[in-house]
Amino acid sequence: MDIKIDELNWKILHRLQENARESFANIGRGIGLTAPAVAERVKKMEDFGIVERYTAKVSHSLTGHQLKAIVTLKAFMGKLKPFLAMVNTLEEVVNCYRITGNENIIMEVVLQDQFHLERFIDKLIQYGETRTSIVLSQVISDAPLHKLKNQ
Repeated sequence: MDIKIDELNWKILHRLQENARESFANIGRGIGLTAPAVAERVKKMEDFGIVERYTAKVSHSLTGHQLKAIVTLKAFMGKLKPFLAMVNTLEEVVNCYRITGNENIIMEVVLQDQFHLERFIDKLIQYGETRTSIVLSQVISDAPLHKLKNQ
């Protein structure tokens, strides 16, 4: 089974990315489709894996995580696989990517304060060399995916 992401599907995806709780009827009114037509398109995109999941965006700062940081790890020889097996246990990590370049891993972490950051770094030093940048502000957050211009 194949699915075409046409202009209407892009409009639906854009609306869902802005507000995943928006009703199919409201989306349909905004893009010129009936609610059942929107529901059918969304179901197909879910079944195909284009729409992966629906989530709630939670304020880290209002839940006691006042500090956000970007931490990179340059793994020691033989320590990358053990780190990859362990990283899911680190509650501070909200995003983690394996990357190319001098470092192997980049993580977005949320913490209570600088003391919490110190304890977090202490957990990592057995796996490699870390570099930490404190996030001062967020310029773009969860920007919606758009159709590429050359598509």
